[in-house]
Formats: sequence, C-alpha cells, structure tokens
Amino acid sequence: MKTIKQPFSNAQIELLKAFSHDLSESELVDLKKVLARFFAQRAINEADRLWDERGWTNEDVERMLQTKMRTSNLR
Repeated sequence: MKTIKQPFSNAQIELLKAFSHDLSESELVDLKKVLARFFAQRAINEADRLWDERGWTNEDVERMLQTKMRTSNLR
C-alpha cells in the first residue's frame, strides 16, 4: 500500500491554524522577522556544532575561505 504525502508539512499546518486571520502589514513584517531569526539561529547553532565537532580553528576557516570548494556541473 502506498502512503500519500500530504501537501503541507506539520509546521505549515500549525502556522495555517495559528494564522487563520489576516495580519496587518506591520504584523506580517514582524512575523517574517521572527521566522528569519528562528532559521538564522538554527543555522548558527549547526555551524557552532560543526566547529566544535571538527575542532576547527580560525586558521582553518581562513584557509577554507581561500579555497574553491564548489565546481560547476553546468556544462
């Protein structure tokens, strides 16, 4: 039996329930800022975790900044 994936994630469903009414433009801007801060903090936490886990130093990061780490596969 195949499982049908619902079109929304659990987070999307909760946000739809919470915001079933219109927000003013300023409230919408505030909400976007809160969400941006939430995802930025998650990215920072993950970067900090990797830094600690891999034992990186400032010198390692400087070396990474000077290294081309991606190649283009668009040929």
